[in-house]
Amino acid sequence: MSYVHAVPVRNAAGLLLAAVTLAGAPARRAPGGPAAVSAKLSEWKVELSERSIAAGTVTFTVANVGSIPHAFEVEGQGIEQETAVIQPGSSATLTLTLKPGTYEVYCPVGEDSHKKLGMETELKVVAANVQAIRVTSGGPAIQILPGPFPFPDSAAPILKQFGDEREGLESQVKNGPYSNNVTPISGTFTFTAWDKGAVRDSVDGVAEFTTQDGARWRLALDRVQTKDVPHHPRFGGVILGLYYHGNTAVHTPLVPTINSAVALWAFGHLYKNGALVTDNAMVHVMLLSRTRRDGDFALACWDCSKHKIEELQLQILPGPGEPKLDAPGGFLFVNWEKSSSAKLAS
Repeated sequence: MSYVHAVPVRNAAGLLLAAVTLAGAPARRAPGGPAAVSAKLSEWKVELSERSIAAGTVTFTVANVGSIPHAFEVEGQGIEQETAVIQPGSSATLTLTLKPGTYEVYCPVGEDSHKKLGMETELKVVAANVQAIRVTSGGPAIQILPGPFPFPDSAAPILKQFGDEREGLESQVKNGPYSNNVTPISGTFTFTAWDKGAVRDSVDGVAEFTTQDGARWRLALDRVQTKDVPHHPRFGGVILGLYYHGNTAVHTPLVPTINSAVALWAFGHLYKNGALVTDNAMVHVMLLSRTRRDGDFALACWDCSKHKIEELQLQILPGPGEPKLDAPGGFLFVNWEKSSSAKLAS
């Protein structure tokens, strides 16, 4: 996985690359940057977005969603660190470097009285290693076309955090790439991705599908993209195990919250009806928790993170400086609704 700098984006194509929706594998970190784990404190429990993470630096973003003050402490393997007391409705961060082992995570308020009332859980930290995954498309295939965002009221509070990018994001609420404007199509997609860290990530795969206008498309993936991914948290390359979007307040809010088995950013060779369109297409792929329902394939949830991971998303944009694709909105967005994956030996 690579960690890169973002560029502001104010158009549907840019939002599309950032806006895909996917806790299975241990959370991964970008070289030079910490892994991200969110935590919620309330009466009387501690909820973590990840129960297992790779060893290294991790930043906990802790929200007190309860009605009384709480705090957040991590203890184990020679570490015992905590936040200051967090008032209801407020949040705090805690950044630690963790080695493999099991850690207690709890609220220390009231000389551990909150912990004794149930505000405790465990976090497992495992040794980081190279992993690979093979993904095969399955189930109905759909093409997602430009249209209104189905959850504008849910996204509105989070949009306030995006500063200069807010205007561009708000325009996508009315007519963006993540909509219920869908049509059944046909096609297949199989790929293998390797998470090796930094710029050594790699991908190999082919997608073939026919869009709503009868055009036949073929995408050959052969290299990852490791920079210029818009919005937060500025990822590139291949990431195995990721929890973000939507109400996590991480990355663009204009998608549901999801978990993923794999997320990747890549370049590919794109063909239409047998003719090369570009050998520099920008591609975003995720195998994620199911966001759309059977039948009409409308978005079924604002927080989809606990659904089965089986929805395979493929998003394709023209290369930098190239004209829009000859498709609605100038991009291609295809889902396979019941796909599968298998971890491979490193």
